[in-house]
Amino acid sequence: MEENARTASPDDLDRVTSLASAAVAELTPTRGGELWARREARPAPVADTLAAAIDDPDQELFVGELDGVVVGYAAVRSEPLRDGSHLAVLDDIYVDPDARGVGVGELMMDQVVAWATDKGCVGIDSVALPGNRATKNFFESFGLVARAIVVHRPLPTGGTDQPDRDASR
Repeated sequence: MEENARTASPDDLDRVTSLASAAVAELTPTRGGELWARREARPAPVADTLAAAIDDPDQELFVGELDGVVVGYAAVRSEPLRDGSHLAVLDDIYVDPDARGVGVGELMMDQVVAWATDKGCVGIDSVALPGNRATKNFFESFGLVARAIVVHRPLPTGGTDQPDRDASR
C-alpha cells in the first residue's frame, strides 16, 4: 500500500464532499456530536465551502490517498487574532474508517503543520469531541494539547423546567 497526502484539486471535490458527509454522520451520534454538527461542522452546501477552501489563499484543503484513491481530507484556515498574528484552525480532518491506521491521517497532518508554519501561524487549533480518545491521541502525537475546555448544559426546549442546581452536586 502506498500512502500519500497532497493539496486537493477541483477534481477531488465530489469525493471530499462524500467524506465530509461521512464525517458528520459518524460524529453526530457521539457525545457532544449533535451540537458539534449544528455549530462547528462544515456548513451546507458542503461542496461550495470545500471549493472555497481550494480558492482562498487563507485556507487549504488536503487529501490523503491510499494507492491513488482519496480516502481522507483535511481543511485548515488561517484566522486573524486581535494582536495581528494568525492561528491555524483545522476545521476538518477525516479518514475513511476502512483506511485508518496506515498513516494517511499523519501525512495530511504533516501537510497541515507545514502549511501553518509557512503561513507564520502562532499555533494550530482543532476540536476533539469528549470521549473520542483516538482523535485526542492523534492530535497529541502532533503536539496539540488542550488549551481550553468548553463546558455545556443542554436546556429543554423553551428554556423552562430548569433542573435543581443542588441535584448535580
